[in-house]
Amino acid sequence: MYDNPMDENNYGAEYGSRSVSGYPDAETPAFDPRPETGAVRGQYEYRYRESEARPQSEPGPQPQSYQSAGAADKAQKKGSAIGRLFGVLFAGLLFGVAAAFAFVLILRLFPQQEETTVAGIGKKPPVEIEHTEPVVPDSHTEDEVNSEPEQEPSDQQEAKAGEDDAAASGDAQDVDEKQASDTSLAVVTDVTKVVDEVMPSVVSIFGTYEVTENYWGFEMQREEDGSGSGIIVGENEEELLIVTNNHVVADSTSLSVQFIDGEKYGAVVKGTDADSDLAVIAIQMTELKDATKGKIRIAALGDSDALRVGEPAIAIGNALGYGQSVTTGVISAVNRKYTQDENGKESYLIQTDAAINPGNSGGALLNIYGEVIGINSNKIGGYVVEGMGYAIPISTARPILENLMSKKTRVLVEDDQRGYLGISGINVTEDVQLTYGLPIGVYIAQVFDSTPAQKAGLQKGDVIISFDGEELKTMEELTKLLDTTAAGTQIELVIMRDIDGEYQEMSVRVTLAAQY
Repeated sequence: MYDNPMDENNYGAEYGSRSVSGYPDAETPAFDPRPETGAVRGQYEYRYRESEARPQSEPGPQPQSYQSAGAADKAQKKGSAIGRLFGVLFAGLLFGVAAAFAFVLILRLFPQQEETTVAGIGKKPPVEIEHTEPVVPDSHTEDEVNSEPEQEPSDQQEAKAGEDDAAASGDAQDVDEKQASDTSLAVVTDVTKVVDEVMPSVVSIFGTYEVTENYWGFEMQREEDGSGSGIIVGENEEELLIVTNNHVVADSTSLSVQFIDGEKYGAVVKGTDADSDLAVIAIQMTELKDATKGKIRIAALGDSDALRVGEPAIAIGNALGYGQSVTTGVISAVNRKYTQDENGKESYLIQTDAAINPGNSGGALLNIYGEVIGINSNKIGGYVVEGMGYAIPISTARPILENLMSKKTRVLVEDDQRGYLGISGINVTEDVQLTYGLPIGVYIAQVFDSTPAQKAGLQKGDVIISFDGEELKTMEELTKLLDTTAAGTQIELVIMRDIDGEYQEMSVRVTLAAQY
């Protein structure tokens, strides 16, 4: 039909006739690369055969909708390359895991001894820490004390050789190493023997306290229960003496002491020292049962001046009022300066990380020999921080305690038998002293008629500084002393009287009377 089947004009005319067969442009059927009409089909087949017959270097035209064999080959090669890449990565990961496992296995089978660098020197530390048994407090023998181990001759030779090698780097370094090598540290891992020895000398104190509260300008008083701890420090023919903190017994209306056998006995305050927060209470020996006397023990007092930072410390006390408990730690600091109040009064205390909680106040802080080296005070430590407890050094407390133990024990007297003085007074505080130049004590604001005070010659303006041998600073203290003194008792008052513009000390004897 066509002279030249490859005539593109004829092919286009015939083939293009289908594209304009009356269909609108938007409805033209999709192009079919394989025509169905005979003439066009023959033309297509001829062109296809001719493309196959051509050399590979001159590829014939192909329908654009079919992917060439070269593109397929490239896709196949690309897939193979990705597979090889993942294979290499997997093999590397597998090798790394196997190598790590083998390294760990070698370290397990052949452990290596590591060397520790001390102070920048590549040598093993000269000090070895040993876990030793605690000391039996009664004996204090060398067999039971954590003593310094003797150095073997070979060790001495090694130390000498080390000193010779280090001589080139300086004499100071040699001295430091020698001091370190001559030091041994002991870690207390068992304090049962110390506790067994000391526990009978530590007591629990329970009390009822009068608390004053202010409601809308009105003061109201109520009673609360509290607890603390104490240490048996002495006895005489009449009394068993126990030391505690002053804040444990202050404002108490009644006190009781529980001993190691669980028995409770009533106690009274013998003497207090608010400035040092110390107090001594007493129990009548006649009230103690023989079984209790056989189980309690007087504590041994140590020397807090000989303490060293880092040595073991043991605290025993009535924590939270649950009964005696034990905590351990070390001496964190000695002579730690502590400001007691807003007036700037300072004390020097022992700091320890042994737990000291409410109820531990007045309990014992011990060394590894079972000796009391401090009197714990939770009031000083407070609740703000953790691991910082404080104790009053026993060397500081000892002279104060001896003075308090020598005081007269005062027992409350029935209301109708209490002595009456007959004055009204005002407290002379430090601020009042600085402002008006008065001595600290109780300023007599008024002397009532026909009272023991008037009969003894007391005058308005006198300042009472002592009552029957007890130092006096406030009217509250005077009231408590009168509560423990029966009517008809003769007492000695020490007063300061203004004579010609200067205060002079005088002693006045007063016989107390029953209050009308």
